[in-house]
Amino acid sequence: MSHVVVIGESLQGSARAATLTRGTSGLSATAGIHPHEAREWSDAARDHVRALLAAPEMVAVGETGLDYHYMHAPREIQRSAFAAQLALAAELGKPVIVHARQADADIAALLRSLQPRPPAVVLHSFSSGDAVWDAGLAINAYFSFSGMITFKNWTLQHRISECPADRLLLETDAPYLAPVPHRGRRNEPGFVREVAVRAAELRGESVASLVQRTAENAHRCFGSRIDSTL
Repeated sequence: MSHVVVIGESLQGSARAATLTRGTSGLSATAGIHPHEAREWSDAARDHVRALLAAPEMVAVGETGLDYHYMHAPREIQRSAFAAQLALAAELGKPVIVHARQADADIAALLRSLQPRPPAVVLHSFSSGDAVWDAGLAINAYFSFSGMITFKNWTLQHRISECPADRLLLETDAPYLAPVPHRGRRNEPGFVREVAVRAAELRGESVASLVQRTAENAHRCFGSRIDSTL
């Protein structure tokens, strides 16, 4: 593990991520508003996020998306904030990190609405159903898999093997979703190796070849900034 992308999930969190990564080799950041914080979204918030994203360390919009499990914000507010951040990503030519939980129909509809020229979309910690999978394939989204793929109750093993080789990404979602054998501990970026080992097993290839491919995919998605090392 040589480079970390620090995710912004709120205005305050995005500003902290920007400060942490400023001028630091091996660290990049994103800026956006998570669906839990969707009430923060406004014209002023959009201007703030846009300003943060102007820095060279900032490689993506988000984390944004929809979460109908916890419902920390009403659905219509979540949808409005998500759609606006998708539009911002398209405007700026940056990828967008998408959170999707129990909102498959609306996520799929919004992704399909991005055609014919969608921004690069990363379906983060992918665990969605057929609707989001198919919509992601239709816009050449990246499917990013987390430590969940190591869990005994993970039932989407076929998605790892079915994922197009040039659309596969790995992640930790630290500090959450620590992979086996680290469950119950705070997740760490270095634990991504456990995700890679499991993904390679499910795809029937070596860890070395899979890691090389996912590094190439990350470079294509996020740009040359992520080639800098810690």
